[in-house]
Amino acid sequence: MGSTLAAMARHHPYALGFLAALLTFKVYYKLTTGRCHSARRLDGLTAIVTGGNSGIGKETAKDLARRGARVILACRNIAKAEKAKEDIVSSTGNNNVVVRSLDLSSLESVRAFAQQILDTEDGLHILVNNAGMTGNGGKKSKDGFDLCVQINHLGHLLLTLLLLDLMKRSAPSRVIFVASLMHGLYAKLDPDDLCHERMIPYDHTVAYSNTKLCNVLTANHLARLLRGTGVTVNSLHPGAVLTEIWDRLPQTPRVITKAIIGTFMKSAEEGAQTTIHLAVSEDVEFVSGKYFSDCKEVSPSLDAQDEDLARIVFEKSCDLIGVAVPSKL
Repeated sequence: MGSTLAAMARHHPYALGFLAALLTFKVYYKLTTGRCHSARRLDGLTAIVTGGNSGIGKETAKDLARRGARVILACRNIAKAEKAKEDIVSSTGNNNVVVRSLDLSSLESVRAFAQQILDTEDGLHILVNNAGMTGNGGKKSKDGFDLCVQINHLGHLLLTLLLLDLMKRSAPSRVIFVASLMHGLYAKLDPDDLCHERMIPYDHTVAYSNTKLCNVLTANHLARLLRGTGVTVNSLHPGAVLTEIWDRLPQTPRVITKAIIGTFMKSAEEGAQTTIHLAVSEDVEFVSGKYFSDCKEVSPSLDAQDEDLARIVFEKSCDLIGVAVPSKL
């Protein structure tokens, strides 16, 4: 190894320095990654994690289960969810982990899932709206909407609204939207075209970023509507995480992301830390309508702070999913 580095230094003097810089950056990045330090137990509490069968969702569910919560994995792929459940039960010793079918690309499935929860659960204290997908070329959902918009935004909005009465009865309770820094980088949100009917050509990056902006706007608006109810709503950026979501990208960006950028991405366990922080930490018990990254409150984009835009997006989204627009909750 020493002779190899020596040869590299002689023949490629800049290469060694470049590698050293990369290593330094990677160490710094790892050391500054936020972590949830709360030791709080969740015995007697119930949590739902959408997309809890892989990636950030699975790591979140595992942590909540380790703290003693009843954890409901809300997933489309039941076989994969059952395997995730086995792993979570085995690693935490908590047998109170259940799998429920939820397909966010179908509003009918969302309603059926919510009704099952209302029929079978006495309380709901933590709702983690985690499941998501990248842009997909404008493919349509079962309800005729942009699939990315329905899974990332509309499905989670409907799910949250249907479960809010139970969460208010269970208060204090917390709703968490897993958004992304992308909401402030590439979003070009047109509230009159939430489902990207007029996006020609379809832009994967912009479409995904728009849905993440919708997540932040929705969380902020719901927080305002829910003041005084004991239900808090926050959103977060998990960081750049190398999870299975990147497998849905077209081949070229997928290869670049996983082979190069992936070197500096967080693991799923690291990426779940801010979600866990918002779900369990005593420090955010009364915090609502805020945006977090690396377990710290940070400022979202200016668009995300626009209360009028949040209200318009919320009202138009309610219309799309067939729900009357509530003035308060």
